[in-house]
Amino acid sequence: MRTVACIVQEGFAPFEFGVACEAFGLDRAAQGVPSFDFRAVAADPGEIRSKLGFSLVVEEDLAFADEADLIVVAATPHEYWDEQDPRILDVIRRAVDRGAWVLSVCSGAFTLANAGVLDGRRATTHWMYTDEMARRHPTIDVNPDVLYVQDDRIITSAGTAAGIDACLHLLRQEIGADLTNVIARRMVVSPQRDGGQAQFIDHPLPDHVSDSLTPVADWALDNLHRELTVDDLAGRAHMSPRTFARRFKGDFGVTPAAWLARQRVIHAQRLLERTDWGVDRIAADCGFGSAAVLRQNFTRILGLTPKAYRDRFCCVDDMTQGDVVTAA
Repeated sequence: MRTVACIVQEGFAPFEFGVACEAFGLDRAAQGVPSFDFRAVAADPGEIRSKLGFSLVVEEDLAFADEADLIVVAATPHEYWDEQDPRILDVIRRAVDRGAWVLSVCSGAFTLANAGVLDGRRATTHWMYTDEMARRHPTIDVNPDVLYVQDDRIITSAGTAAGIDACLHLLRQEIGADLTNVIARRMVVSPQRDGGQAQFIDHPLPDHVSDSLTPVADWALDNLHRELTVDDLAGRAHMSPRTFARRFKGDFGVTPAAWLARQRVIHAQRLLERTDWGVDRIAADCGFGSAAVLRQNFTRILGLTPKAYRDRFCCVDDMTQGDVVTAA
């Protein structure tokens, strides 16, 4: 992936547009991150008015989007959903047909739906609009409870910050976990939120700081090689397993088992990139127990095998064999 086109439409949401700019538009070559040719495009270049009343001057037309490796569609207000430019819908259809990535942020999913590229696919959007999407487009399998959904090379995300998670998810597949973590650190966001997490959680902040489960989560990350159970984690939190599981899902938006599996896969990504270890050794260090269990979880979460991931992202030739290089 080298070229990224962000389609700007009348009434665009500035934050969601900014997510695409931040994820793909900044030059991070000094940190070793590949640069993308990022351009904002519009059906009719010129001043495009945002939903907040100010305008953005877009200089590029849609020609660049017809060649881009990734097309990003930012959110637009509901009053524009029925009157979207057919030229934009056509360029999205052509992008899907030629196998390019297509990513929508928040209500940008309605543009993809209007283009027909989500028919028969799984998708999501902001939880406030999922019922409306299902009503308007009954052939789409709308999931109202997740941060983002990938179906083939189409990614749809929920509202606002979930767009950041979706962009980082795509980047992990294109440039690897280590470099994506560099981008996440620059953005000062977590690189680890899984798409299956809930769009909103019961307790975004713990009721009492002393009851925070963050120390338990941090301990688990340092001990992924162990055979961790909910009982183990609950014991460290001084809670019953049932109370711990309920509080954990309330604080993190996902079950302890799902969270552990995701963290173990992320650790496996780093080891596949930065070591020459065999899959059995990586599986043991990640707490999966066997190569078969690692492959099953890795493929389920990332959509490709550990071998395929290593073939794409391994940089072990740049280091002493057997050494582990951790992210700064």
